[in-house]
Amino acid sequence: MNFWDKAVRFVYGFCWHPTVFGDTDSRDGDAGSVGPHGVSAAAVGVSALAQDTDCLGPHGVSAATVGVSALAQDLFNFEITSQVPEGLSNHVVSKTKAQASCYKKLLVAWKASNPPPKTPEEASRLVLQTLKNHLKADVEGLLKFYGLPLAPIPVVTTVEVPVELPQGEEFELQTLPVPSSTLHNFFVEARCVTDGDGITVYVSTSDPRESRLVPQEVLVTALKRSEARAQGEKTRAKELHKTMIAAGYQVINVKNEEVLARKYRIRLRGIDAPEGDMPYGKEAKEELAKIVKGKCLRVLVYGEDQYGRSLGDIYCNGNFVQELMLKKGMAWHYKAYDQRAELAKCEKNARAKRVGLWALTNPEEPWEWRRKNK
Repeated sequence: MNFWDKAVRFVYGFCWHPTVFGDTDSRDGDAGSVGPHGVSAAAVGVSALAQDTDCLGPHGVSAATVGVSALAQDLFNFEITSQVPEGLSNHVVSKTKAQASCYKKLLVAWKASNPPPKTPEEASRLVLQTLKNHLKADVEGLLKFYGLPLAPIPVVTTVEVPVELPQGEEFELQTLPVPSSTLHNFFVEARCVTDGDGITVYVSTSDPRESRLVPQEVLVTALKRSEARAQGEKTRAKELHKTMIAAGYQVINVKNEEVLARKYRIRLRGIDAPEGDMPYGKEAKEELAKIVKGKCLRVLVYGEDQYGRSLGDIYCNGNFVQELMLKKGMAWHYKAYDQRAELAKCEKNARAKRVGLWALTNPEEPWEWRRKNK
């Protein structure tokens, strides 16, 4: 595999759906295999299943979906280079200009799909629908090129009961899980906790919602960084990474695999912890770090505050983090902005038990402290 293939494959690992795209090293097939890199679902499936009956590569690309992965890779490559895959002309009758027209239409359709195709049947259906006015020989040749079915199985629709979201919730984040044994790789760690009610988290751009929001310039920078690293240009790679960080994204190593993640600053909704210079300010920060450090978090986001932070309810191992902080006496219920009875009850019980900051004779509210110490 040449460097460009590796660079594009690197971006796919985190920019497209995690159940579709991944390691494609096993695509070095025989001369009779299908696809731009020797892709044949059957040929790859034999060797891949001999090693792993479930998946091919670290991103969950199964032997059955390797053709879908190849098509997605070639579409992304086309978006950047405007070049159709090498070898396509052996399977279609049209010239290169017409082939480019097909890929341009497929790229638009793929990016507009939500979610993108995961199975060969879904990918085949998208190709047939998008290229329905093109030559039949070209369409069938392209499908054979990727080992996709010529006649996909009809879609069977079912009516699902919609899941009711909490009132006011705008969207949900699932932060990256990180093993606690690698401190420098924590996505939620002590240095990410700014105080007792503020935290910075990172969300993988392979998440369906995030994958649609990654700016094109960030993807291109990620490719350039990958190229610089491959060529040993460490200084240039660091500068490119700084550019990505300035845009709110960061490449982080997870289990020896690089993942592009988006940074979110979260303000815990409904509580107000002591500021750093206040009594129990340090203790509140340490308690929050203790709760979330090394954990995978579920964050329900309810808009932003005046500082651009996302206002969120955070859940850790099924526990509501704001309630934990209140029960331990590490924060006030922020009644001015949140009237939830369960939070008021948690504060009341902590006061009665005189735990945490309630052991102080007359603790000062943080909002009053901020007013005096602007």
